[in-house]
Amino acid sequence: MGRTLLFSLLSLSSTTLLASTSTKGLDEKINDGFMPFAVWWESLVLAEIPIFGHSIPVVLIILIVGALFFTLYFGFVNIRHFPTAIQVVRGKYDNLEKNQPPLQPHVFEVEGDLKDTIKDEGHFGEVNHFQALATAVSGTVGLGNIAMVAVAISIGGPGATFWMILAGLLGMSSKFVECTLGVKYRDIDSKGNVFGGPMYYLSKGLKEMGLTQLGKFLSIVFAVLCVGASFGGGNAFQSNQAAAQIIERFGFSGASSGSIIGLVFALLAGIVIIGGIKRIAKVTEKVVPFMAILYVGASLFIIFSHIEWVDDAFGLIVSEAFTPKATITGGFVGVLIQGFRRAAFSNEAGAGSAAIAHSAVNTAHPASEGLVGLLEPFIDTVLICTMTAIVIILFNMDGMFVYGDVVNGQALMYDGSRLGGVNITSMAFENSISGSSYVLMAAVCLFAFSTILSWSYYGLQAWKYLFGRGKWIDLTYKIIFLLFTVLGAAITMDAVIKFSDAMILAMVFPNMIGLLILFPKVKQEFSKYLKLIRRP
Repeated sequence: MGRTLLFSLLSLSSTTLLASTSTKGLDEKINDGFMPFAVWWESLVLAEIPIFGHSIPVVLIILIVGALFFTLYFGFVNIRHFPTAIQVVRGKYDNLEKNQPPLQPHVFEVEGDLKDTIKDEGHFGEVNHFQALATAVSGTVGLGNIAMVAVAISIGGPGATFWMILAGLLGMSSKFVECTLGVKYRDIDSKGNVFGGPMYYLSKGLKEMGLTQLGKFLSIVFAVLCVGASFGGGNAFQSNQAAAQIIERFGFSGASSGSIIGLVFALLAGIVIIGGIKRIAKVTEKVVPFMAILYVGASLFIIFSHIEWVDDAFGLIVSEAFTPKATITGGFVGVLIQGFRRAAFSNEAGAGSAAIAHSAVNTAHPASEGLVGLLEPFIDTVLICTMTAIVIILFNMDGMFVYGDVVNGQALMYDGSRLGGVNITSMAFENSISGSSYVLMAAVCLFAFSTILSWSYYGLQAWKYLFGRGKWIDLTYKIIFLLFTVLGAAITMDAVIKFSDAMILAMVFPNMIGLLILFPKVKQEFSKYLKLIRRP
């Protein structure tokens, strides 16, 4: 049955690919037909309620309130234990974990093995702390850090940066909670393969709390949304934007250019993802530092090249966070919403996706990976997004575009033209360093590729939760995923991308319900781990 399903899907996908590349306008027809449903889904996920005279998405309120609660409940773990998190990633406590058993060993549920023998076999995960962090960071650090930051500043002005940073700091606490739970409730089979993420802590954790049926329902909903998000926002959108940058930068022409680029992306991604999380982790631990150094290095060069303007840029960030220009729609609340919204969409804190990668870590102590996880929003939002914001603000010191005037993600330039988010950032780089837009293009490709790798793992774990853990089940997902990589680069399907991106945000609803019920379990694990590392 598995093989029949696989060949049927391959036949359908191949037919779709051939039709889309050979029939002129077919992708536009599909897009137009699907758009009404995509718009309905997006409006449902981003449903708004009026607060202080402004319409605010419910999902954003849930993210902010949840993150603020976790920050207060755990005593500002995002600030007070930031140094501890650095030490865990550096491996300072690795020997301590190996030499001493957990204070209260967690009993893993194991397929085909006795529950109480797993701790003797030493199967505590597949990757180290740094690899887990690199894989998770590669899933969140993407085009949102380049394009969406430009959109946020275009709409909300420099002040949006202040609220974006604050949202990133609060999001660190949410990541701490979900990553701790991801390790605590994961499954590890007799071979040491890890299966984890919100699907597992929603079902197993809520079962412990006497909420079995709620846990089953939420875990299935999350898994379905995660699979859909992995095909679209985590894959097709990434290859589409990377292909667009390559075609524009090198002036490629012809209908087949996107297909060829997509095939190259799919080939490279396939080589990696077929090897599973260990190979993904080995690649991301090399790619993530490189792309971060490349992008942050270029940003810092631009910032220091305009050092005389940096204090003015920070002054605008702080002052316009509370007293924005009159041209900014929504005033103070509008700026706040833009900052929090873009940060939440960028670092995915509260969506639960990163907990899937962190669950694979080789540790016997869940809270240790919770601490590692809190570094992720800091890297993604507080560091990289802020770098982008400062470069764009410096670029606009001479008034290149009009704050508050954005249509369909494009900002109004004073010469009358309109530019999208990526192009604004590209102009900011090129204006400061001739030829640096090519560096940005390389960063876009690396960000897109690393995001594809991470989301392939996220989607596969959710797929396994829904359909089982057989070899053909795995292969079916991976082939479908790679076909979407090609399709994303080859065709224009805005409606599918809109639908898939909304799926990522929709993951917040089942995940945050679980976090707000299970947070006392995190407190227990955190207390045990702190006692362990503080022992003389």
